[in-house]
Amino acid sequence: MTLYAETSAVLRWLFNEPGADAILERLRDAEKVVCSRLTLLECRRAIHRAVNGARIRAADAAELRVVLAQAAARWAILELTSEVAARAEQGFPAEPVRTLDAVHLASALVLRELLPALALVSSDERVRANGLELGFAVFPEIVP
Repeated sequence: MTLYAETSAVLRWLFNEPGADAILERLRDAEKVVCSRLTLLECRRAIHRAVNGARIRAADAAELRVVLAQAAARWAILELTSEVAARAEQGFPAEPVRTLDAVHLASALVLRELLPALALVSSDERVRANGLELGFAVFPEIVP
């Protein structure tokens, strides 16, 4: 199975939040993992914010950056293209959709043209709802 890794799921896994094990299992079992460049940007910013907000130590942030870099080295990264931007500007089945979520959904739709069996891994309720409406298999099945 090929999975599109959306930021909310990757962050849940990186920060070891409830449901992280199910997400990690899906990512490990996938034949291929793809994500948007946006996923990496959002994750790196979230790590930075966690340090600035004193939620994690700088040493923990450095470790998280290494883990993310190691994972991303095995993933296929879709750049933010004009095709993705054009699709993100359009409507989605379960509106309202925030801009960055629209970019993720648009990225998954563009990738599905090349990878018809693409599934979505997300813990964001709006992304998950739209993914289901757009015909994606969405994981994990239940988000804690």
